[in-house]
Amino acid sequence: MTGTTPTTRSWNLSAGSAMALPAFFIAVLALAGALIGGQHRVMFASFIGAAGAAAVWAVVLFVRAKAAGRTLTLVWHAKPQHWVQVIAQLMIYYWWGRHVPIVAAFTPFIVSQLFFAYAVDALLNWSRRDSYTFGFGPVPVILSINLFLWFRPDWFYWQFVMIALGFLGKELIRWQKDGRSAHIFNPSSFPLAVFSLVLIVMRGEDYTFGELIANTIFDPPHMYLLIFLAAVPGQFLFGVARMSLAALATMMAISLTYFQVTGTYLFLDAHVPVPVFIGMLLLVTDPSTSPKTEVGRLMFGAIYAVATTVLFLLLPLWGVPTFYDKLLPVPLMNLSVRAIDRLALSRPWAGLDPTRLWPTLTSRGRSFAYGTAMAVLFTALYATQGMGDRHPGQYLPFWTQACQAGSDRACRYEAHLTETYCNNGSGWACNEAGIRLAQVGRNPAAYFRRGCELGFPQACSAAGMDGVPGPPAHAPPRLEDLPVVLRGTKPVLAERDPDKLMALACSQGWTEICGRS
Repeated sequence: MTGTTPTTRSWNLSAGSAMALPAFFIAVLALAGALIGGQHRVMFASFIGAAGAAAVWAVVLFVRAKAAGRTLTLVWHAKPQHWVQVIAQLMIYYWWGRHVPIVAAFTPFIVSQLFFAYAVDALLNWSRRDSYTFGFGPVPVILSINLFLWFRPDWFYWQFVMIALGFLGKELIRWQKDGRSAHIFNPSSFPLAVFSLVLIVMRGEDYTFGELIANTIFDPPHMYLLIFLAAVPGQFLFGVARMSLAALATMMAISLTYFQVTGTYLFLDAHVPVPVFIGMLLLVTDPSTSPKTEVGRLMFGAIYAVATTVLFLLLPLWGVPTFYDKLLPVPLMNLSVRAIDRLALSRPWAGLDPTRLWPTLTSRGRSFAYGTAMAVLFTALYATQGMGDRHPGQYLPFWTQACQAGSDRACRYEAHLTETYCNNGSGWACNEAGIRLAQVGRNPAAYFRRGCELGFPQACSAAGMDGVPGPPAHAPPRLEDLPVVLRGTKPVLAERDPDKLMALACSQGWTEICGRS
């Protein structure tokens, strides 16, 4: 051991001793491939290929370092901004995995990626310099990537390539910032954006579980509250609340304006979708790749909200899933931080600089003020159902009323929800879907048959299961339909108590069944 501080320790090592660290990570990765990927040929090859590539790199580095007589230094430094973010991310994973089985099943694959990331990080640093700082740095990178994109087993090797790209981008793509060399791109968002572009060009959304992630991360109860509470320490401690506050306020302003103009919700079941909310609090807030000025950071957050909204509107026009919308803007924003800072220092923006408006307030005091403002805004939105599990856009009655008021968009989404509820096991929803198809001149027989199989009498009559088909007829949902049709965009309800289901139906606006015994 050559040096120590309360938070830092360092050791000078020979080339052989230094390579023991990446060798350990490589060996564990290969073992993981045998244990969790052994039953799937491509998955197994992905793990062994990643471990093999890292092993070759380690051997080459060892040979060159030994020949050059290099002494390699290992520095232990646990940066608070890393482990605080790790705690926040683990809270989200725990709550998500507790309610969505596939997340818990994927956990070993996420842990395996961590070993690969540490091996790449160590090898890359020692390849370019004599010192490697070992800490929690790779963990938030891997956890961030896996909050948005998983490759399916047949394509899992790209998961390792994506991780390698993130670390290579951080190490190799740099510029001068504040008089020192700094990485340009957020190491999580850069590979996510690059692979999102590749997948869009290749029409490869079926290669990943990206859409499944976006659709299930809202399944657990109180997910917005959990994400906010998990992110609170970082918001107050590291000055990132400026960006999150600006992003949330901007997107809420856009969403509310859209609602006032159209009578429907822009993001359908939320003012701010859960994956975008995670992006606001944990993806776009890297202090190292964001503007340094306070006005610049406020602009940065607002730009993220605007860019994500624009992509949400444009991607469907190009036939592209919307789950890419929160991933694509960040690298371009990272490239723009110096321009954003220059703009922030120019007129009239410089006059809005909080350091000028409140010169007696310290940087820590301003961070506390922004964090408090973020907490107040979130609390107000959560209390008024602007965010959370009871947003009106989650429920079918809102879209039915908007459709009746003349909104084509509402009619399309109402049809989508009804078909989803049919697939979830509601005979009433199958009957309604069949009626809608009949009204537009399409064959409704499959939906009526499915509704009849689920025991809905009107569907049986329309399907002619008892003889000659009768005219399609509306009827209110039965008690057994309620756990499905009252789910909104959440999973099917576990509640079966009739009184509680009726009370919930009334609160959602189901006038045709509210108060029925």
